[in-house]
This record gives sequence, C-alpha cells and structure tokens, in this order.
Amino acid sequence: MFIDEQKKIPVNGAPQYVSIRAEKKDAPLLLYLHGGPGDAALPLVLRYNKALESCFTVVVWEQRGAGKSYDAFDGGALTLDTFLEDLQSLVEILLARFEKESLYLVGHSWGSVLGLKFTQSHPELVHTYIGCGQVVNMKKSCRVAYEFALAHADQKALERLKGIDCSYTADSWLDDLLFVTKQVVKHRGSLYNRTNYRDLVSPFLFSKHYTLFDLYRRQKGSLRSIKALWQELMQVDFEGVTRYQSPILLVEGRYDSHVSSALAKEYFDTIETEKQFFWFEKSCHFPQWSESDRFNKLLAGLLE
Repeated sequence: MFIDEQKKIPVNGAPQYVSIRAEKKDAPLLLYLHGGPGDAALPLVLRYNKALESCFTVVVWEQRGAGKSYDAFDGGALTLDTFLEDLQSLVEILLARFEKESLYLVGHSWGSVLGLKFTQSHPELVHTYIGCGQVVNMKKSCRVAYEFALAHADQKALERLKGIDCSYTADSWLDDLLFVTKQVVKHRGSLYNRTNYRDLVSPFLFSKHYTLFDLYRRQKGSLRSIKALWQELMQVDFEGVTRYQSPILLVEGRYDSHVSSALAKEYFDTIETEKQFFWFEKSCHFPQWSESDRFNKLLAGLLE
C-alpha cells in the first residue's frame, strides 16, 4: 500500500475525518461524498469499493457532523453552503498535496447534491462527476417515495400515510419523513431485495476504524444533520440546468424509489453536454454497493 491515512485534518476551520488510500504513487484522485445528510460511509467504501485503490487515490470524507467528524457539527448555522465551502477547502487541500489539477468526484444521494453543485461552480477542478442515487428535484423525489409507500402499505400503514404531507413542512415533518423512509425500505425500494439496512450496518460493526462510541455518534449525527438541513434540501432542483463544463456520469439503480432513479434518467436526457448513463439492474438506492464489482470496473474503465 503506497498510502493509508486515517485521520482528522483541518477543513474550512473545523477538524474533519478523511481517509486516503492508494496502492500506487501518482494515481488520479477520487473523492467520495457520502449521503444523508449525515450518513457517514467510510466502512462501506473500504469494504465494497476497495478495488478502486488499485487505480485511484481514494479519498473518503466524513462530512462535518457525520460519523468520525461528529465533533465538527455546529447546529447553529449549518447550511448547504457550509458543506460546499468545506468541499472546496478539501478539494484544494488534496489537489495541492498530490499536485493534481482536478479530481474525480463521486456523489451519492445527499452527496450528489454537493457533488453536482460543486461541479457547476468549479468545473475546472472536476475531471468527471459521477452521481449515484442522484438528487434532481427533491420535492418530486419525495412525492415518488411517498407514492411508493402508499402503493405497498398494509391497512395500518395506509392510515398513517394518509395523514402525511410529503412536502415535509408540517410540525410533524421529521416523524413523517422517517415513517415514509421506513416504508420504502421495508418494501424493497431502497436496498435491493432487502427489507432492512442490516447489510449496510454490519461493515460498521466490524470496521477497525469505528468504535462503539463512533457508531453511537454516527446515529446521533445523522439525526442532527437531517434536522438542520432537510428543509433546505427540499428546495434543491437541478431541472433547467442542462449544460456542464465537466463530463457527467450517472449510475442509477433501476428500482430506486428512495431517491427516484426515474427522475434522474428524465433529467439526464435533458443534459446537452458530455454525459453517460448506466442502469444497474440489481440495485435500488445503493448501486455502488449492491453491484460493487460492476461499479468499481466502470470507474476504473474511465482511466483507460
């Protein structure tokens, strides 16, 4: 292993946890942006996407307030712009250290909001943007998830769902959101052919980088991040943005009703600049892990 660093570094004024791993010197940089908000993913990337370390310098950032960066959380004025500023700071640190002009940027779910917005603002720093579970129009996506839950609900869940406003502006918005999400997961609309997230939890339990205290703070940080950022996330809408100065590559699970892959494909079709789209037929919201071998080979192939 040429490099294996696991540590906190100063990012935009706050210590944040960054993993950097590569098997060879001078490999292209690939930065992974996890979902959520607040849903740290380091053990999952290390387990399912380790093959990428043979051809990239793989950087996994536990974002402000998430996972092992829990201490960096400031619940007062946390906004989407805070994370975009953090991202710019981290990208500049990485490019300077590894003497690169640009990097490959992978954004998943909430991370796809950060990734696509950053690609819009700083195309000169992004060699290629890869979106998974790409958020396009959050209000529309929440409507799709709600309708999926309705279509699969038993009588008890149906009664609860009928009282939910999926714009998530009511006082009960957080409980409503968590209930709808639970229904989507239960009925296999989030993790392919699974009714729960156990497969995504076990890598954390057995990770040498995560203590039980880290796991506790990951759960706590995720909830705090959702509370702080969800209302702003609901305003995200990329529709109408059809031109990018960096190549756009979308990897979508065919059966994603968590963040609608159908909406992602509709949006992709409107993009007028360099682009590629890949359906993953045995995936929902997590193609990078449900079909990790294909995902890893796809990204490695970008270097050929």
